Formats: sequence, C-alpha cells, structure tokens
Amino acid sequence: MVPEEALQHILVVEDDPNTAEMLTAYFTSLGYQVTQTAWGQDALVLAGQLKFDLVVLDIHLPDIDGYEVCSRLRAQRRTMNLPIIFLTERHERRDRLTGLELGAVDYLTKPFDVQEVRYRVRNILHRSTANPVVHPLTGLPTSTLIEEQVRRLRQQPHLLLVGVRIKGMRAFSDAYGFVSHDDVLRAVALILRNTVAEIMPEDVFVGHLSIYDFVLVAPAAQQYLVMGRLYQRLHEAISFFYPYQDWDSGVLQDGTPLPKIEFDIHLANADQLPPSDDLELVRQTLFGPSQE
Repeated sequence: MVPEEALQHILVVEDDPNTAEMLTAYFTSLGYQVTQTAWGQDALVLAGQLKFDLVVLDIHLPDIDGYEVCSRLRAQRRTMNLPIIFLTERHERRDRLTGLELGAVDYLTKPFDVQEVRYRVRNILHRSTANPVVHPLTGLPTSTLIEEQVRRLRQQPHLLLVGVRIKGMRAFSDAYGFVSHDDVLRAVALILRNTVAEIMPEDVFVGHLSIYDFVLVAPAAQQYLVMGRLYQRLHEAISFFYPYQDWDSGVLQDGTPLPKIEFDIHLANADQLPPSDDLELVRQTLFGPSQE
C-alpha cells in the first residue's frame, strides 16, 4: 500500500554524499518524493521552481550556509511558510537559537537516528497539511490570513492594525532554553487573543507575523484603550516567565543581569498601510527594521 505521504515532496540539501544518499533512499522507501542537492543556491532555485512540502537543510554547505538559505526562503512569498528542519553537527545552544529565530521548525544534530527523523518529518508534514495557514507553535493565523486582514483594513478606516513585538528573546533563550522560549510565545499569543476579545468579542483577529512580531485588528475609536490594556496585560505577565529567585534578585545564578523581555506596541491606520499585500512591508510599516 502506498502511504499517504506519497504525494509529499521533500527537498534534501546536504553536501555530504553519504548522508544525502542515505536520507534520499530512506525517504523514497517510505513513499515520499525526494529531490536532493548539495548547494544552497541550487536549493533556492529549486524551491522557486517546484512545490516542496518540507526542506531538510544542512547548515554546512559549500557555497552559502543553511542559515542564509533559510533566511532567503522566508523572504519569498512562495516559500515563507515552508517547514524547514536544520541538520547539523553543531551542539551549541546559540546555533540552535539562530535556526529557530530564522523560522526553522526543528533542529537535528548528527549523528541522528533515522527513525527519529522519520517521525519528526511525519509529524511536521501532518501539522502543515492539516492547517497550513496557522503558526505551528502559537496556532495563530499567518501569511494569507494576515494579508486578508490588511486588505480588509484598507476598506474599513474605522479599524486599526496593531503590532506587538517581543524584544530580548535571544538573551532570554540563552539563559533559559528552548522550552521557556516557546512557552513565552504561546503565552503572549494567548494574552493577545484574550485582550482583543475583551474589546471586540465579535470579530477577533490576532496574527503571527514573524517569530517575535504579532498583529491584531482593533477599533480606531478605542486605540487608547487597546494600547493601555495591551501594555498592562503584557507587563503584568513578564514576571511569570522567570524563576521567582531570578526575578526577585534581578540577576541570574551566575550573577549576570537578568535578560529582560520587553514589548513594543505600534499602530497603523488604513492610510499608513502599504499599497501592496507584501507582509515584509507591513512589518516595516509597524516596526521598522528587525531589532533582534
């Protein structure tokens, strides 16, 4: 019997011939369609020409590194939500954080167990197929649904687009790890949803624009209420993200200053929104260049 995954297409970007051959043969035997390349530039060309459901991406490539490939894929409308698994020999926390910050959904270090890779790939593909327009971590709408809201706001000047940016997350993750990092993102998403529901319960929209940037729709007539309530709810929650002793003392156990999470909140009305649906332009309109 041909498995359900038979129609799903995986791009393997790996310059080690043995690893590339093993992954290609293994995924092919499971019923996936597999395309393989050893070069980052070739991967970008292929992703622009073919439809892939997942990229398994090595960081060490002979031309451009995997981080650059990931960043360019995220910058293109066609591939901005394409799931990416980083494959590397590195074990340092900062390397993992760089991958996650760029939008990778998972991170595997060599040597790896092929059965583990199989299950992770299967689960990621299942999530992306089941609900391709929501963020896998927060469950908030992404890309297409945010674009729909931007178009809606251009036609409804009584509404505002509100942007919320989390600052300081890299330092926080360095100190407390991936689990705490992801817990913060999920908590912020919940706070934003609940806060918007208090103000406009009949038409709630909160979207996940990029890893640390969120957007929501609110009534223009209540912009000061929205700003004040968001500021209050988010800042009340900050202390809960930290161990009590660290928050109380203001320092980590090694004596270094506590890496504080902060929030920026910005507004854009219909006249201030860019004329196109380019979400990068929307992000820059709200926040300017990335500060993380």
